[in-house]
Amino acid sequence: MGNKNNNRKKKRQQEKKKNKTINKQLVDEKKKNSKKEFKMLLLGTGDSGKSTFVKQMQILYKGGFNTKIVHLYKNIIRINLKQHMKSLLKASTDLGIPLPKESVKIQKKFLELIKLDAVVWNDTIIDMIKKLWNEPQIKECYKSRHLFQLPDSSALFFEKIDEIAKEDYEPTQEDILNCRIPTTGVKELTFTVKNYIWNLVDVGGQRSERRKWIHHFADVDILIFVIALDSYSQKLFEEHSVNRMTECISVFEQTVNNEFFKKKRLVILLNKIDLFKEKLKKVKIKEAFPDYEGENDFEHTSEYFKNKFLDIVNHKKRSVSTHLTCGTDTIMIEKIFDDIRISIMEKFITTYL
Repeated sequence: MGNKNNNRKKKRQQEKKKNKTINKQLVDEKKKNSKKEFKMLLLGTGDSGKSTFVKQMQILYKGGFNTKIVHLYKNIIRINLKQHMKSLLKASTDLGIPLPKESVKIQKKFLELIKLDAVVWNDTIIDMIKKLWNEPQIKECYKSRHLFQLPDSSALFFEKIDEIAKEDYEPTQEDILNCRIPTTGVKELTFTVKNYIWNLVDVGGQRSERRKWIHHFADVDILIFVIALDSYSQKLFEEHSVNRMTECISVFEQTVNNEFFKKKRLVILLNKIDLFKEKLKKVKIKEAFPDYEGENDFEHTSEYFKNKFLDIVNHKKRSVSTHLTCGTDTIMIEKIFDDIRISIMEKFITTYL
């Protein structure tokens, strides 16, 4: 009798061991055949900071920029400088801040030169930009940049023009992050983190580019929508009568509530908090958004915009996270992407438990 019991016990142990082995093999096979690549679609209206986010991923997970790209940014920064000065000169007229007679002569010659040759960069151009930037009237225009189209980073480049003018100038990481190149078409960046592949797709945010978005919706795992908080008092490049934040809210609503994204994870980046804090000192939220009733401080105003976007999301059960970001802060962006990545991986791994 004892032998029979021992045999049954031994058989059950063998079956249990066999079942455990089979289950392990099934799990291993499932993992082996499972998806190891995640597609992130990066969206947002023009000048939201999407391209800066892509640059940060390049720095953090692709080893930075090669010599060819650095040289490209060198030329773009110089072109940016001329464009920024042109914007400031136009603003001096539009805002009624006239330049002294001598500077008017420089202004006229500068505009003639860059009109004749858009890529010209020589000692004459450099000297004119330096003289004009040092004019108190131009500095006054820069302080009023919330009234016209001018990147806040332009001062960074004007202040280091002597360095930029050198033949052996190489843009720093900070220079590249602050350099503005409007995204046209579709840019893709693929990188690996913790043995998983992340494919980041950046689609141009200007109005003319948005029709291309729909073609990238189908196989997306994560939608990242970037919002420039400081845009609340600015107008569109394409249509000067339209508020940028109002346009962003409209585009956000049309996009995130699209059927393609019903079950997709949504990440909202409330970007440019550094510029937003500075702008709050000059322009009240209520001037652009009359429904706002709170204090004009960062805590209350950022919460107001965060809730404004969250209220738009129709599918309340979907996974949504929000982050306050400064796109040029590499450490902050690394932490935020880690949070995004870990939350995605946790959901992914639970399918095997």
